[in-house]
This record gives sequence, C-alpha cells and structure tokens, in this order.
Amino acid sequence: MVKPTIGIALGSGGARGFAHLGVLKALKKANIPIDVVAGSSMGALVGSLYCAGQDLSHMHKLASTFKRKYYLDFTVPKMGFIQGNRIKEYMRMFTYRKNIEDLPTPLSIIATDLYTGEKVVFTKGSVADAVRASISIPGIFVPEKIGERLFIDGGVVDRVPVSVTRQMGADIVIGVDCAHFKAQNEVTSIYDVIIQSIDIMQDEFIRQIKLDADIMLRPNVAQYSSRAFTDTEEIIKQGEVEAEAHIDDILQCIHNWKEPKDESE
Repeated sequence: MVKPTIGIALGSGGARGFAHLGVLKALKKANIPIDVVAGSSMGALVGSLYCAGQDLSHMHKLASTFKRKYYLDFTVPKMGFIQGNRIKEYMRMFTYRKNIEDLPTPLSIIATDLYTGEKVVFTKGSVADAVRASISIPGIFVPEKIGERLFIDGGVVDRVPVSVTRQMGADIVIGVDCAHFKAQNEVTSIYDVIIQSIDIMQDEFIRQIKLDADIMLRPNVAQYSSRAFTDTEEIIKQGEVEAEAHIDDILQCIHNWKEPKDESE
C-alpha cells in the first residue's frame, strides 16, 4: 500500500518557535511520520536540528538551556547589532557540520535576499550558513553573506512555508504558525521595537493570504515573549497541546488520502 508523503512547515516566531518541539513530540508519540521539512527563521533552526537526526529529548534539553547571552555577540551597529557567529557555530556543532543535501530527512530553509526581496529556498550547502541566513532578523542580526548575496530572515517573505513543503513532494502538509502578534506595552528597547514591528507586519501579511496546509496548527503562545527565551518549557508544552488536539484530524487526513492517478496510463 502506497503511503502519502507527509511534510511539516515550521514557521517563524522567535522564542515562541520552540513550540515546534512540542508539535514534533506529539506527532512522534502518535506515530505520525515526518518525511520532509521546510522552515523559516526559528522554524529553520528547529527543523535543521530535527532533520540532522537530533533526538527530540536532546533537542528539548538544548532548548531549555538556550539563553540569549549564549549567542549575543554584539558588534558596532552598522547593519545589525548581533554578529551572529556564535549562533552559527552552535548550529554547526549540533547539525554535525553537515550540508543540507546530506541530512537524513529532506530539509528546505527559507531566507530573503536583501537586495532583491526574493524568497530563496536553500536545499544545498551548509546547514549552519542557511539557518544563520534564515534567522537574520532585520536590524538585529547582521545580514548573512553567502556568495555575493545578503540574506535576512525567511519569515519576512514566507512566515509559514507551506508552498515550499508542497514543492518538496509532500502529499499532506502540516503547518505550524507560532508568530502571533499580541498588543502589549512592554516595549523598552530598540530590540523590542524591531521585533514588535515585524510581528505586526507578519500578522497583517498572514491575514491577507490563504495558507494551503491540510492541517494548520497555531499553538497558544501569543502571551509569551518572542524575544526573551524565558518560558521555554511552557512554550514547548503549548505546541504539544495544540498538536494533540489535532491528532485525529491528521490521522483522518492520512486515511482519506488517495494516490493520484497516473494520467499517462
């Protein structure tokens, strides 16, 4: 019996993106396989660790110890406040210095070409370089230079890369959207201003388009800061809760899937 290819599109969301871990945990517990992964920004970071073969329990431990002070290598602000070398070395270490094309599970990483505004999908080359490009929050991280191009956050052009997951051959796509805007008054720094502005723009953008996912998961993480990395356990749990609430829907979707007929026959 032919089974459908199941893909997951992991969206942006800063610290809220750790909810992706809870989603992956719930899917594994329900024996729902993930055949292909596409990720933007934080989704690219989590997705790359998963596709590199990191055990989910180990990823959970990594997330719980992931603090801003470990990767904030500040630089004289010209194109960004954070150089980004520390986080790139972190990714290089925990993805075993692999290239994207060599990962056990197929992965696509989305970034934005700063010069042209084009969405760029990385399917080859250094995982660490592509993730560093995808998480380059404008104004916060120095843009990542690859070849002659400068790259910024993939969430700028594709917050939840559902279409990319389809292009990878997924018959069924599970989307995970963690980047919810919530009005709040705790804006006290330029970092807060930039992140809050991006949250507002992405929220408006996502309202204007229809994401063609078979199942769209939206973990209840809007109340948590996208920038503080202080409520990791709670954020992961919200991802797990949201996925568990949709397990029956996902299983039904898999059950109802029918292999497309070969029109040449």
